Amino acid sequence: MRVVVTAKVKAVTPDSQPLVSFLRAFRDWTQYVVDEILKMEHIPSIKELHQRFYRVLRGQGFRAHHCHKIERRAREVVKATKENKGSKPILRKLTARLDRWDYKLDFNSKMLKVAVLNDEWVELRLQWYRYLDKYLNDSWRLGEVLVSYRDGDVWVYLTFEKEVKPRRPEHVIGIDVNFDNITYTILDLNGNLVSMGTISFSGLKRAIVRRVRSMLLVLLLELLLWLSTLQ
Repeated sequence: MRVVVTAKVKAVTPDSQPLVSFLRAFRDWTQYVVDEILKMEHIPSIKELHQRFYRVLRGQGFRAHHCHKIERRAREVVKATKENKGSKPILRKLTARLDRWDYKLDFNSKMLKVAVLNDEWVELRLQWYRYLDKYLNDSWRLGEVLVSYRDGDVWVYLTFEKEVKPRRPEHVIGIDVNFDNITYTILDLNGNLVSMGTISFSGLKRAIVRRVRSMLLVLLLELLLWLSTLQ
């Protein structure tokens, strides 16, 4: 079984313009492919998309794996839209998914190099966090990287993966959520009681009380407005 963990880190670069231009092109051409798919009577396979759009996208300066990501992303968007019977999707976020062939990460310097348009590369210095060091051993592998730009900031999402062997469960837990506490019961696989307890809290109860008070206040105001119309 594969375990996937995604870590979000902020990044800085001396010149963000090449990166922003790439992300904008990535979004706009994904939107173009989305629009073209919507004109079709069926959702095309990845092979069909590749045959139709690969050369077009390459002509815009994208690398080969950029094209694959754009095609797959567009297909995902259209498929989800049709399954949910939604309206025409409009992409707004400046975000790109990158395969390991389109980035280089130096864990010593915490420097990420990202391939953008026309085979140029942009350097991003990651603001590293100590808890991420545990993913730098041989059991974890860095997979897809997602780069996003919003409100003047660059964010990088690192996806770490590793294979694990599922363990046979030894216990079963039942949880009952109440207004002011959580009651839990733990049994072994033979039905024998292992542990039982209650965790008290008041957040949910306070939230419900406030909600009820707000509703009563709204009803009271509506009643007063109605009474004023009778005078």
